[in-house]
Amino acid sequence: MNAPTPAPIPRWVHYHKQARELELGYSSGDTYRLPVELLRVYSPSAEVRGHGGDSAVLQVGKKHVGLENITQSGNYALKLSFDDGHNSGLYSWEYLFELATHQQAYWDNYLQRLADAGASREPTSIHFKSL
Repeated sequence: MNAPTPAPIPRWVHYHKQARELELGYSSGDTYRLPVELLRVYSPSAEVRGHGGDSAVLQVGKKHVGLENITQSGNYALKLSFDDGHNSGLYSWEYLFELATHQQAYWDNYLQRLADAGASREPTSIHFKSL
């Protein structure tokens, strides 16, 4: 049996700050733009995925999240630091390619989970009253 073909490694990565999208460019000429919100809610960290089974934590209120920093981790992944303080989890080239090539399915699943939970993509805000 043949081993699975490894996911391609991007030749370049660019963060579009205003659009809040991470663009990946491949030697094939293919490019993908991943919304930062999608990357955040599908973080490979234990904080988001949980510690096995059905313990994943639904991420809510992440509509306007952005990136503060992007660093390469070895030759196999990116470490993304988000402006909401989340910075754990390594995004392997395989995982980024999976998110990029199946983006709509991931997005639809996320929106359905939010709807099922009665939750929102909008951040919650705290209103203070003067005493």
